[in-house]
Amino acid sequence: MRRVRPGAARGGAPRMLPAGGGQAEAGQRSGQRRRREARRLPVGAVRSAAPPAAARPAALALVTLLSFVSRFYRLPEPPHVCWDETHFGKMGSYYINRTFFFDVHPPLGKMLIGLAGYLSGYDGTFPFQKPGDRYEQHNYMGMRGFCAFLGSCLVPFAYLTVLELSKSLPAALLTAFIIIFDTGCITLSQYILLDPILMFFLMGAVLSMVKCNSCADRPFSASWWFWLSLTGVNLAGAMGVKFVGLFVVLLVGLNTIYDLWDLLGNLSLSLVMLGKHLLARVLCLILLPLALYTATFAVHFTVLNKSGPGDGFFSSAFQSQLIGNNLHNVSVPEHLAYGSVVTMKNLRMAGGYLHSHWHLYPEGVGARQQQVTAYLHKDLNNLWIIKKHDSDADPSDPLSPVEFVRHGDIIRLEHKETSRNLHSHQHEAPLTRKHFQVTGYGINGSGDSNDFWRIEVVGRRTGKLIKVLRSQVRLTHVATGCILGSSGKTLPKWGWEQVEVTCTPYLKETPNSLWNFEDHINPKLPNISLDVLKPSFAEILLESHMVMIRGNSGLKPKDNEVTSKPWHWPINYQGLRFSGVNETDFRVYLLGNPVIWWLNLVTIGLYLLIALSTAVTLKRGVQLTPELKELSSIVLRGGGQITLGWLLHYLPFFMMGRVLYFHHYFPAMLFSSMLTGITWDTLLKFCAGFLLPSTTARKVYGGGFLTLILLIVYSFYLFHPLSYGMIGPMASDPSSPMAGLRWMDSWEF
Repeated sequence: MRRVRPGAARGGAPRMLPAGGGQAEAGQRSGQRRRREARRLPVGAVRSAAPPAAARPAALALVTLLSFVSRFYRLPEPPHVCWDETHFGKMGSYYINRTFFFDVHPPLGKMLIGLAGYLSGYDGTFPFQKPGDRYEQHNYMGMRGFCAFLGSCLVPFAYLTVLELSKSLPAALLTAFIIIFDTGCITLSQYILLDPILMFFLMGAVLSMVKCNSCADRPFSASWWFWLSLTGVNLAGAMGVKFVGLFVVLLVGLNTIYDLWDLLGNLSLSLVMLGKHLLARVLCLILLPLALYTATFAVHFTVLNKSGPGDGFFSSAFQSQLIGNNLHNVSVPEHLAYGSVVTMKNLRMAGGYLHSHWHLYPEGVGARQQQVTAYLHKDLNNLWIIKKHDSDADPSDPLSPVEFVRHGDIIRLEHKETSRNLHSHQHEAPLTRKHFQVTGYGINGSGDSNDFWRIEVVGRRTGKLIKVLRSQVRLTHVATGCILGSSGKTLPKWGWEQVEVTCTPYLKETPNSLWNFEDHINPKLPNISLDVLKPSFAEILLESHMVMIRGNSGLKPKDNEVTSKPWHWPINYQGLRFSGVNETDFRVYLLGNPVIWWLNLVTIGLYLLIALSTAVTLKRGVQLTPELKELSSIVLRGGGQITLGWLLHYLPFFMMGRVLYFHHYFPAMLFSSMLTGITWDTLLKFCAGFLLPSTTARKVYGGGFLTLILLIVYSFYLFHPLSYGMIGPMASDPSSPMAGLRWMDSWEF
């Protein structure tokens, strides 16, 4: 129902008063209205009671100081490797030593950790073998301090973001106190991890986006360009640390689409000016982040130029560029010919070499013929001779002419050490059901028609030559039509725990069924340096992303590792052990401050209810006071942006097939914390301004905030040992000082 001005009917006609009593009645109503207004406090009055603008820098300094103190307090403890420090500390060492490695995340976070270690005097010699290893004399504080510094910056970033969205100092302070006194945020910030680095760039992108929006009334000014460009820089940083940085890219993208749509509806804006707005956003939010993101990989591949544990995840062509790799500075014939001795490497991640040995498959495992496997290491049993399928002539005879192998040829592969042919038949593979067994068969190269394979190069036409390293080939079994591949499954001890090789009747093209030729020996052909065949930067960039994506999708939990489900996270259902298991250990447990997390969860539901009721009110055309209009704008625009950020950083995890952990929720938790500050500020303003007498409104508004902050601080006082360390009886022991704080049975501290 639409509000109407006093003294007017809904249709706009003057209201008729009864004769003789109109003046008295009008006077009586006017007096009642004045008495009501005297007892009520407008929202604007509550706002005017807020501290002046001069208090904002002081408040920012206060929350920043508290943030740094809480993150750097007891930072050296424990002086041993905790949780994923074993991974990211080790990767920092690899950068210092310039040793190539593989990780499922983009390189920026690890590069920054390595740089922090290098600048602080760490020499990269600590092995980071397992959690619990003591650092001893090694300087680890530079890397921990760097992560703690970035984690400390989250508080001022959140404070400034909420202040910009709500224009309310109490809302910004409440948000800051939530993040300062959250035990989970403190724990994640105090160790050598990617999470504080990711959240630093994420919150930097959100703050820059909000600041740029506030400059919308002065486009193309210096401040507008600064915040727009800084948004792009932070987007590149978030993406360069972890792929989940895509979520904040999507948030900024949706905000940009909304802004452009709003500009499109402005009929006073010329098409030329609209084009300038579009080009500016393309430049700063697409081209700049892509350039910076690509540059991080260029630095990554330039620094890591020595052979290391990551070689086997990449193609042979890439490995040939790494100093110390067996393919580095090697010269081989460029094209395959009959009589060539070769090794074949499977293209699946960490794929092995096609391998055979004298051992036979055991009884009951297909045909009792010679085993064929994939082996991850260099070995003489990886060597195969390429021969024609219909000729017994020795192509290695120096008098015979050179004949190159071409796409579409039917060939025979003879194992050099055992002289048996690569063979398949319709017996079932050892481990993979509905796949065919692959064996070594025949004597001195003589076998049967099940030894024939058609060689095909991906993306090539019939008759094209086959290049060593670069050509990706598949071998199709002529008799059955199946394709040679590696299943990735490890054989039992009878197979020497090597990888199963099968012939799959399913013709779907995957890296498991693709191979490349790596070693190539043929004295009748001229050798060329492998530098000629090295891949371009664009090819390396594409390959690295394919390997990272496959690695992410293949992540599985380790033995006895605690994993979680997305619905566990907002309710703080289960934490993570960062350090220690027994009561004699120094224990650190990643768990959110329960009061904060449950307050955030309640606030999300409360906000949705407030936003829905506000939207319904506006849709019905109810006329609102200026103060209520301002509150409605904050709820729908400011709170809506933050809620969208929470949804984008939380809901996608329900669709992920990879292993998930509790710490994946913390970016979303930052958004829910900001939403809590905005929502409770709006709610308390409404209650104080419209529902309470003027004598108590300001007290209720200030008392409400003070109560929330005191609850948060007291809860932190109770649970702070989770972050700063516990020694003594477990919480399940009644004598433990933490015994009364195990509010959920799933908490394991």
